Amino acid sequence: MSRTYVHGYREREHERLHDQAGTLVEILHGDTNYAPGSQVLEAGCGVGAQTMTLARRSPGAFFTSVDISPDSLAAAKAASEAAGLLNVRFEQADVFNLPFAEESFDHIFICFLLEHLPSPVAALAMLIRLLKTGGTVTAIEGDHGSTYFHPDSDPAHQAIKCQIELQRLGGGNALIGRQLYPLMVEAGLHPVRVSPRTVYVDGSRPDLIDGFTRKTFTAMIQGVREPAIKAGLIEPEAFDAGIRGLERTAEPDGVFCYTFFKGVGTKANAPASAHG
Repeated sequence: MSRTYVHGYREREHERLHDQAGTLVEILHGDTNYAPGSQVLEAGCGVGAQTMTLARRSPGAFFTSVDISPDSLAAAKAASEAAGLLNVRFEQADVFNLPFAEESFDHIFICFLLEHLPSPVAALAMLIRLLKTGGTVTAIEGDHGSTYFHPDSDPAHQAIKCQIELQRLGGGNALIGRQLYPLMVEAGLHPVRVSPRTVYVDGSRPDLIDGFTRKTFTAMIQGVREPAIKAGLIEPEAFDAGIRGLERTAEPDGVFCYTFFKGVGTKANAPASAHG
């Protein structure tokens, strides 16, 4: 089953993903570690932005990282080789048709994947089949509806809504973070624990102003300018005003907030009930 990646596969998008990953390492991965000898499947590795962190933080684990895009995999392989990582292998595959036997992995890791899939529960259920009993699925997703900032800006909110709508039209869900717990439970994981990871940026954090507000979030919204205008979602002048509103939050007196959600669920001995 194919899926539409609303952000595209341009070189600048590759850079944005690596900027995002580097900025959010501790927020998202501070508690992500796998025991030596673990076999870990990373589904939807993209350009390897998360792979680098995973492999470095768990050098004794072995990662199999897959993605549907050959261009993204080529970039991921190049980054891995440049970093000298020896505990990762890459394969091209669709998450709905993975070439692995059932119960092949001790753990599964997915990050910013479910938001792009039309059937996230079905994808999770298929991944769980590849997981050994007692193994875990770690899923990290954002939620664009969690964005708030100072100074507030109606045009900025309209520009963000364009990205949300384009993702919806492509079969995805940019608001999926708030749904992570019920999705993982419905897929059969038990127990499931979800924790919010809020990125708070103000003038005292120039690293986050540059790495997250500018190079991650604003760059992501700016990247949908042409498709949003082409789809008739917004006028060019209004979109550009929205980007200026987001850029304004990166000034010394600005504040920007966004929440990611991280879920960890276990494959139990018996199927979980709908209510966990």
